[in-house]
Amino acid sequence: MEVEYHEEYVRSSGGVQLFTCGWLPAKTSPKALVFLCHGYAMECSGYMRECGLRLAVAGYGVFGMDYEGHGKSMGARCYIHSFSRLVDDCHRFFKSICDLEEYRSKSRFLYGESMGGAVALLLHMKDPTFWDGAILVAPMCKISEKVKPHPLVITLLTQVEDVIPRWKIVPTKDVIDAAFKDPVKREKIRKNKLIYQDKPRLKTALEMLRTSMYVEDSLSQVKLPFFVLHGDADTVTDPEVSRALYERAASADKTIKLYPGMWHGLTAGEPDDNVDSIFADVVAWLNERSRTWTVEDRLMKMMSSPDRFIRGAAARDGSARRRGRPRRRRRWPSPGCPGRTAGRRRS
Repeated sequence: MEVEYHEEYVRSSGGVQLFTCGWLPAKTSPKALVFLCHGYAMECSGYMRECGLRLAVAGYGVFGMDYEGHGKSMGARCYIHSFSRLVDDCHRFFKSICDLEEYRSKSRFLYGESMGGAVALLLHMKDPTFWDGAILVAPMCKISEKVKPHPLVITLLTQVEDVIPRWKIVPTKDVIDAAFKDPVKREKIRKNKLIYQDKPRLKTALEMLRTSMYVEDSLSQVKLPFFVLHGDADTVTDPEVSRALYERAASADKTIKLYPGMWHGLTAGEPDDNVDSIFADVVAWLNERSRTWTVEDRLMKMMSSPDRFIRGAAARDGSARRRGRPRRRRRWPSPGCPGRTAGRRRS
């Protein structure tokens, strides 16, 4: 299937230029929408290109955004001052796509790898009835003890985080060596200049640690359908916590698959046969859950959590009154329809 690729910059609420990209079936309307949440130090247009292409070929509209300071987005390189701000940026952009008229009837899924798995879970917790499911690939529900600094080091770093938040002083093992099994693919990742490969910044490392601890403590709040995939030889994120997610989540529809002998980088670091198997499982899961939604369907789903719905509606109404006018929506071109075409090409 022919695929169209789009890229564009959007401005965050803090005024930062953020890079966004998307892959769409060129000649048909997508059967559903998938939103990419990339991992720490990674980016969407290069590292996650294979994921975008494979899912678009399977008939899905795929959209991604480089977090502030990551990839092609502006900001201090790989500096996460606030994880909640990162989640808010994703929330705003992803929902702007879902609100487009041509996509309102589509199922919408989150796809998170590693730290992006934590981003996906936090997006779900932020608006529990909005998303229709999540693919969680080796999610960062807990950082493995094998790559985490010693507790005494963490205590020391916490005491100086507000003094030197951007300093690259956090000791860590080489995550690329630990994450990607295939030596050829590992070398390709090292050559990607958009991937941050220096030591983690102090504030970034502590934000990731705190977020992973919060997610681990909040697993019972997960209610959406999800498919968690994890290599059982992963030494970067703990596969046992993925198992705990499966066991503790309140979701009625949940699936887990642990892949014998596979490492952390399931989609980009394993031999081709393993990667093919991973994406076959992902597409099969998505195909079973993609559907057309009516306005009534969406309303019924939101009303299943009435308190959340009422609070969210009140917040949106109050925000609109303060602004005095509706928020301007950016437009992504849809196949066969006029729209903004800057940065579009076919693959």
